[in-house]
Amino acid sequence: MNARTEPAGAKAEPGTPVRPPLIREFLLVAGLFLVYKLGRQLATGHTADAFRNARRVWHLERAVDLPGETAVQSALLHGDTLVHLANTYYATVHFPATLAFLVWLYLRRPAHYVWARRVLAAVTTAALVLPFTFPLAPPRMLTGTGLVDTAQVYGPSVYGPPSSDHLSNQFAAMPSLHFGWALMVAIGLIAATRSRWRGLWLLHPLITLLVIVGTANHYWLDAIAATAMLGVALAVIPPPRHTATTAGHGTGRPVAREPVLAGAGR
Repeated sequence: MNARTEPAGAKAEPGTPVRPPLIREFLLVAGLFLVYKLGRQLATGHTADAFRNARRVWHLERAVDLPGETAVQSALLHGDTLVHLANTYYATVHFPATLAFLVWLYLRRPAHYVWARRVLAAVTTAALVLPFTFPLAPPRMLTGTGLVDTAQVYGPSVYGPPSSDHLSNQFAAMPSLHFGWALMVAIGLIAATRSRWRGLWLLHPLITLLVIVGTANHYWLDAIAATAMLGVALAVIPPPRHTATTAGHGTGRPVAREPVLAGAGR
């Protein structure tokens, strides 16, 4: 029998991940961000409960010996530049970093993209329930704690007065999706890449944690609640198995095979 090679247009093997349709994914991700912004608005109007719960959270943290938020803020207040950078990080990194993460996964690791999008959607949906059942004023609104609203004092600020701020629910501090999303970005990039330095992605949630606490926008318990929700979502939604096409070597594309001689070895 004469040797011949496989056709150049042969189909990819069944395990090759397929990139989801772009328009559908754009609508899904846009919907995720819209649900995050608008869903929190439905839980407004519980001011008294929010401040009562804030006092409970503050005293609980002291009862279990969690570090004081004031210690982190004091470190930021050593210089105007540092606290301004922290406020800027809080105001500008959250959404763009998460969006860039999803776009990169979509283009380079489609299987991991679907997994990450599902996890983020699950965490965000679950997080919208808490403001209905446990409205919570952020620590920057509490008196007698020694904390200041760094965004209002040093800028920039993304919030206006709570009574006139119609773009956000400032009494939905728990859980901190700033931290939950940042932690998922790090976990997702660690899972989807093979670089020996990929552990450095954990700096993003670490910096985010110090920023949200130091600027008095969140309590430690807000980040702990977000971590617990993310842990449940990760347990329920397993990541794709590592293969050459999912974790790859920087391309996310199927690895090309050498031409095979039909009939060889027969």
